[in-house]
Amino acid sequence: MRRGDGGARGALVLAVARTVPWRAVGAGAGVGLLVAGLPRLLSGSPDAWLGLNLLRAAALVFALGLAFLLDDPARRLTTPVPTRRWVRSGLRVALVAPVAALWWTAVLALLPEEARPPLGAVTLEAAATALLALAAAAVAVRFTDEPEPGPSVAAGVLTVALLTPLLLPTRWDLFVPVGAPDWEAAHLRWAVVLGCAVVVWAGCGPEPLRRRALRNGPGPRLALGRRASSSGRSGT
Repeated sequence: MRRGDGGARGALVLAVARTVPWRAVGAGAGVGLLVAGLPRLLSGSPDAWLGLNLLRAAALVFALGLAFLLDDPARRLTTPVPTRRWVRSGLRVALVAPVAALWWTAVLALLPEEARPPLGAVTLEAAATALLALAAAAVAVRFTDEPEPGPSVAAGVLTVALLTPLLLPTRWDLFVPVGAPDWEAAHLRWAVVLGCAVVVWAGCGPEPLRRRALRNGPGPRLALGRRASSSGRSGT
């Protein structure tokens, strides 16, 4: 790899890091830590049911912060740049991923051991919730011209999270208690949700063809038409 390429990549990473809405992500992470630490402030010994619901609430709050991850006040200026949008979005996710992993580790550590549900299952739920927020943000960026769709995306994610337990049929229930007969089946459904969120996020990564054409300039036919027009004018 040439030195110039490494310097350009480093500059790109730094430029993208400066555009990440760290305040929104940090606010979600901070509130999530407070939620997970509530049992240590309460009298009595918490059980796995309370611990599971607190972890779900913490994951949702952090996902609301992630809903702002693709916000870019200078979006109309960055659309024409040579670096493709899926690269910039992927870098944002890559920069936040280690922070999210450390945050989730801290959340699990804050929860008393006797209140911890099965960690693998609840981590799957948290990952699916986070990816759903990212997928919703990617959809908003793909299909709208709003430079900062975060508030709308966060409101939508919160609404879906509140209505899903009420509207889903029992056979498709996702929010089951620890030890329920359909615990394993519910987490198979969570795995499907996670996979679908990844597919949607990846599918919304590329820029729409119309914007790509605007960025790359006029097509060959339009360019030829302009040349013919200019030559006709010069001949007259």
